[in-house]
Amino acid sequence: MVTDDATREPLLDVKNLVVEYPGRLRRGGFRALHGVSLQIEAGKTLGLVGESGSGKTTIGRAILGLAPVTEGDIRFHGRSIARLSGRRRRALSSDIQVVFQDPYTSLNPAMTVADILTEPLLASGTSRRDANERVRGLLEQVHLPANSGRRYAREFSGGQRQRIAIARALCREPRLIVCDEPVSALDQSTQARVLDLLEEIQQRLGVAMLFVTHDLDVVRHVSHTVAVMRQGRIVESGATSQVISDPAHPYTRALLLAAPIADPKLQRIRRQERRAFLSEQTESITAVR
Repeated sequence: MVTDDATREPLLDVKNLVVEYPGRLRRGGFRALHGVSLQIEAGKTLGLVGESGSGKTTIGRAILGLAPVTEGDIRFHGRSIARLSGRRRRALSSDIQVVFQDPYTSLNPAMTVADILTEPLLASGTSRRDANERVRGLLEQVHLPANSGRRYAREFSGGQRQRIAIARALCREPRLIVCDEPVSALDQSTQARVLDLLEEIQQRLGVAMLFVTHDLDVVRHVSHTVAVMRQGRIVESGATSQVISDPAHPYTRALLLAAPIADPKLQRIRRQERRAFLSEQTESITAVR
């Protein structure tokens, strides 16, 4: 007998996604993604990990409609969204939101926090009274003081600004949030608080997340599944616990060894292990050639 879980379609289904940017003048185009496929279930988090230039941010941008889809498809709740018109893409913003990497530039410094949070609500037809009530609830959800709405984003710390950005993403009660390196610009203690907040929000609201990061240690704490990217391709994917405890691909192991540790002695040992591992990989490649 087939269960409902077995037949339930994923909230987000990316199939054979290719993103290619046209070249300038007579130069050929640049292919950022090479047939990438991934899925995110409702209420779950997929951690997308890789070094800078691996293509992980491009996937997030394609889902948000900010990168051109050359081939393949992106399906959200069973509906293709890869090539929507501008009007239909704007309508989809109530279901898909984003938290950007830099909390210092992602918020308008000329607007109060209340204005930042009410703007998308008013644009969607919410009354001013209801919008103000919603903002009070959002500030409470992200653990900011009730009077924060009267202040400007520049008056807050980096971690507090990222909480404001998370509140903005939650304004229209989305079903999916693309988190593009949301803690990489924060110190470790602030990172932990923001990650705890995201986990709390997911448990309470059931929102799904695509968590883009370069740090597998961060993914360990927030993701149910993980996909590891290298040079525009997914080289390994699976349950987070499995991938991190027993990585099958050498690149995944290298990423794990590159993650910093607070203990200086353990960090020194890990650094030595990474150098030895990379040396082994180089020798293997040379032998094959």
